[in-house]
Parts: sequence; structure tokens; C-alpha cells
Amino acid sequence: MRCIEDLLPEVFLLENVHGISYSGKEEGFLLLEKLTRGINRRAGTNYTLSWKVLNAADYGVPQIRSRFFLVGHRDGRTFQFPQATHSQDSQGVGHLELGLELEQLRPYVTAWDAIGGYTPPAGEDVTARGYWAELLPSIPEGENYLWHTNRKGGQQLFGWRTRYWSFLLKLAKNRPSWTLQAQPGPAIGPFHWDNRRLSAEEMARLQTFPRDLEYRGGHGSIQRQLGNAVPSLLAEILAREIGKQFLGASYECSPTLAVPPKRPIPPPVPVSAVPQKYLVHLGNHADHPGEGKGRRAVTTVS
Repeated sequence: MRCIEDLLPEVFLLENVHGISYSGKEEGFLLLEKLTRGINRRAGTNYTLSWKVLNAADYGVPQIRSRFFLVGHRDGRTFQFPQATHSQDSQGVGHLELGLELEQLRPYVTAWDAIGGYTPPAGEDVTARGYWAELLPSIPEGENYLWHTNRKGGQQLFGWRTRYWSFLLKLAKNRPSWTLQAQPGPAIGPFHWDNRRLSAEEMARLQTFPRDLEYRGGHGSIQRQLGNAVPSLLAEILAREIGKQFLGASYECSPTLAVPPKRPIPPPVPVSAVPQKYLVHLGNHADHPGEGKGRRAVTTVS
């Protein structure tokens, strides 16, 4: 916001985690509004803010990634966010309330479309590490540790919802990727369906980065750079919409970073048996005690 006051751009775009707009957690959003009012008062501008939480997969990005976007215009013009172009499935889940006809929505772009058939270079170490790494082959594509609870088809190694959702999370070829993590632990996914970490190029493709970019640093540094970024395709779509609505631009072609379909999609990789070393965790594990409670919560009945 200091940069905005210094430069007074005609229009600006801001992105943040979607929690900034949660009811009761919106201190950051309220601060943005307060700072905007201050700029308008001191500079004589009329910045008007438009905001929305967007899921990148709804716009053709091969990744489920919900983020908060805010657009401000100096002369008080309101930004209309682009409508979704893609849907989870033929049911159009999540879009009926938008008044969109299902046939207007294309299927989600899949992880296979983005990274199918890619082999990491020999010099890049993508081996899964840590105590739980050898459990990955026993988890089906698109599942996580919940597979090994009393509510799914694996062994009862964990309690239901007693771990982070991304714990031992694996990609499915026929769906978008789950949200890439910027600073994952050794057991935090998403992992490749081949039971390994994602390579730098694979993460870049799932984020729809241009193919000619080079990334500096080790694997962890590159993952922080990519995991903290806005998917480039979504940035392009929003930039085009800003150009059309505010700057008199027009575009004859589709977005340049759109991911083309890659068919056919191979069947899932078969799962393996649970290695012997994990069977010591078998048991009747308690489920998570409930919404808003930690794993060690104690329930008392009076």
C-alpha cells in the first residue's frame, strides 16, 4: 500500500491467502480498506476495491488452489472478476449458483495434462524421505493418510482426521493437483503418483509457469519460490480482464499459458502392501475429537 501511495497506479492487483477474508479473521483485509481510505484522503484519489476468492482450477490451472484477489481502481470503477471456465465434473459442482450452464464449462485440467510423461533429470534428487516415505506405495492415487484409517480401505494406522490433510497426499492423474506447499515437511505432499517428490519442472508446470524460466537454488528453495507464487495462467487471465475493463485492451487469442489436454490418461498405479515396519501402528485409533479441537483434547460429560 505504501507503493500504491507513492506511484498512484490506475489499477492494482493484490493476492493473499483466502483466510484474509474469513469472518472474524479479517484484520488484514480491514487494514487494506483503512489504508486505501487514507490514500484517497491524502492524494485526492477514489480507489475502489473489488475482491473475490478464486480457485485456480476453475480457470484451467491444473491445481486446486483457492486464493484471495483484490483489484483497486483509482477512479472508482468496479472490477468484475471473470467467470469460471472449468468445472470439477459433469455435475458442475460449485458453479450452479453462478447461473452458468454446465455445457459452457470445460472439465478441470488434470495433473496428467500438465506433467504426464515427464521424467526428472538424473541429477535431481526427488526421492521421498523420512520415516513415512515407504508407506506411500500403499496409498492409492488421489488419497492421503486417511486411506489407512477405519473409514477407508487400508490398514488402521491412524485416527480419522488426526493429521494434516496434506500428510502422505498423492496426486491422481485424472484430477488437478492439490495445492503445492511452499515449505513442506518430509511427509507432506502432494507427492507424485510414482511415490516420489515432485521435481522443480513438475511444480512449475502445475503452477503454469512459462517453460523458458530457470530456477536458482536447491530443491527446497525452488519449492518455496514456486509454492508461494500465483499460478501464471491465472495471473494472465486476471491481467487480460483488467486490460479489457480498464485499459481498452482486446485479445484475439486464448491465454498463452493455457494447458492443452493430454490423452489418454493412464490407469492409476497399483498399490502395494503396507511394509512390515508400519504394522506396529495398527490399532483402534480414536478419531479427531471434533471441530476446532486439537488431537489431545479431552471431552468431559457432565
